Amino acid sequence: MMVLTVRKFTFFRIRHLLAMILSLAAVAAMSSGGGSSLNSSSPLDPFDSSTSWSLAEDPSNSSSEPVVRTLTPDFQPATTAVAIQEVNPWDIALCVTGTLISCENALVIAVLFYTPTLRAPMFILIGSLAVADLMAGLGLILNFVFTYLIDSSVEFVTLLSVGLLISAFSASVFNILAITVDRYLSLYNALTYHTERTVTFTYLMVLFIWVLCVTLGSLPALGWNCLRDESTCSILRPVTKINAVALAVTFLLVFAMMMQLYLQICKIAFRHAQQIAVQHQFVAISTTKGVSTLSAILCAFGACWLPFAMYSIVANSSYPAIYTYATVLPATCCSVINPIIYAFRNPDIQKSLWMACCGCFPSNLSLRPRTSSDV
Repeated sequence: MMVLTVRKFTFFRIRHLLAMILSLAAVAAMSSGGGSSLNSSSPLDPFDSSTSWSLAEDPSNSSSEPVVRTLTPDFQPATTAVAIQEVNPWDIALCVTGTLISCENALVIAVLFYTPTLRAPMFILIGSLAVADLMAGLGLILNFVFTYLIDSSVEFVTLLSVGLLISAFSASVFNILAITVDRYLSLYNALTYHTERTVTFTYLMVLFIWVLCVTLGSLPALGWNCLRDESTCSILRPVTKINAVALAVTFLLVFAMMMQLYLQICKIAFRHAQQIAVQHQFVAISTTKGVSTLSAILCAFGACWLPFAMYSIVANSSYPAIYTYATVLPATCCSVINPIIYAFRNPDIQKSLWMACCGCFPSNLSLRPRTSSDV
């Protein structure tokens, strides 16, 4: 009887041992067979936070046998979803435009900086316009970086991006107005223009423009934003609807002043053409060319900025974003056109540019004196 009891006890011990071996083998198979939350090359870690362990009763046991509990893992796969932001083609177009703007205006600034003879008031204004457009191009590039490479939900990043863009594009528009005023004064006061208008006065006017534009760009950072109330946002977050309308109305006033000044310039040019009868044919041809040039300047400026200004007045943040992109992109293209109109068409800058391509910047370069109306 004792022998039978020992054999029976040994049999049950072997049976329990086999059950535990099979259980461990199943766990090993699950860990090496590509479980959803475990790496196939890593062993089962009992201290892994993603694996919870529970005591399961061995089903082979009967009620009369000792209870043997096996430790089995309860796998809870931890899925980590990585959100990959899709790049908007419009943002790519704006970034490419910003790169082109930066390259063009950097070239203009380099030519003006390394040519000592280009220090007349008109070239100071052209340089200020090139700096504004360069900042606008860099702002478009940084806006793309902030949107897709940096967490754009940070308020500081958003306010910095929009502040830079507002300051740069505002300075670009006001510098174009300053160049227009300079052209008008050079014709209206042709005899006294070079004595009354000095380089110091030009620098003061440029300084006033930049102080005004930097102030406009800092308004969102000073609290004039819609980060706390999304319902007040304009088509350009975080600029409020009121600020966007104010900027658009200011642009329309600038455009109206430019049209009035260019109209006065045309009248003065035709009056000079009538007064000089000896050179009537020459002056008529020159005047016609000048009028066509001014018309092209106004048409390009209006075609670039008017759609965006009008849309900023009537639209709000609930409008589809594609309309905003469709009006913003032409406005940024104005900074692509500005170097062509105001810098690369100037014979003196062309001459300096060709000499720069040859790798020489002679200090004794003699350029004929020109008035701002020739710009």
